[in-house]
Amino acid sequence: MANPRKPDTGLPAGACDAHCHIYGPFDRFPLPPDRSFTPNEAPETALRRLHDHLGFDRAVIVQSQGHGLDHEPLLDALAVGQGRYRGVALLRPGSSPELVRRFDVAGICGVRFSFMPHLGMPDLDAVRAVIALVEPFGWHVAIHVAGTGLLDMESFIRSIPAPVVIDHMARPDIAEGPNGPVTETLLRLLDSGRVWLKLSGAERLSKAHAPYDDVAPMARRLVGHAPNRLLWGSDWPHVNLHGPMPDDGDLVDFLGWVTTAADRQAILVDNPTEFFGFPALPAGR
Repeated sequence: MANPRKPDTGLPAGACDAHCHIYGPFDRFPLPPDRSFTPNEAPETALRRLHDHLGFDRAVIVQSQGHGLDHEPLLDALAVGQGRYRGVALLRPGSSPELVRRFDVAGICGVRFSFMPHLGMPDLDAVRAVIALVEPFGWHVAIHVAGTGLLDMESFIRSIPAPVVIDHMARPDIAEGPNGPVTETLLRLLDSGRVWLKLSGAERLSKAHAPYDDVAPMARRLVGHAPNRLLWGSDWPHVNLHGPMPDDGDLVDFLGWVTTAADRQAILVDNPTEFFGFPALPAGR
């Protein structure tokens, strides 16, 4: 939505949007011909305006297959942000350690794999090769699955020798309820101590509209179980969404049921600071 409302939920200092994307500007960073989809332009300047409006001080920009393996828009945003952003890359086997080192110095701290049919399912041996490539740099691994895909991926996720974050609450069929097999699998993985989860994508999970009340029972169970392992992300600018475009103010207010200040501080500030390697906030902020 072009003009999101100001959220009712107040955000603590240092709040982080742990999952968002940028596209363009296309006159500087044209889309590659081999992209898997064609996004609308959504540059860093628009992302910054959104975050200033909503009240976010930090963000993690995830490289999208809309720009493919061309990370120049992301690298430019990291430079412009001067510490406001961290990045997550897309890599293939055979990428050079020098490239990973360049990305690491720029502020990229993770690599993402999408196990989604419409984006092309990666080969697990190729995924393992990329994980081995980035492991010396201490990067995390982001996993994007949907439906019952997490059940099939559980053993593989447990085998990853790096911190893992699962995107968008693993995108279950929300009709299975807060005690369904995907949620139970998430809880087991969170209990491993090496897996984190993004409380993002409520607009994709919901079978209704804002305030996404049908997603809240699952999210409440996750927060009640492991608030120190959760992150929050907007998923702006909401590409490949089949339905009404969400208001980002509504997505922030989805956290309104997180009633304790300690849990909000953990999910929005302390957890992303630790997981993505942001500097600690100055005393008094």
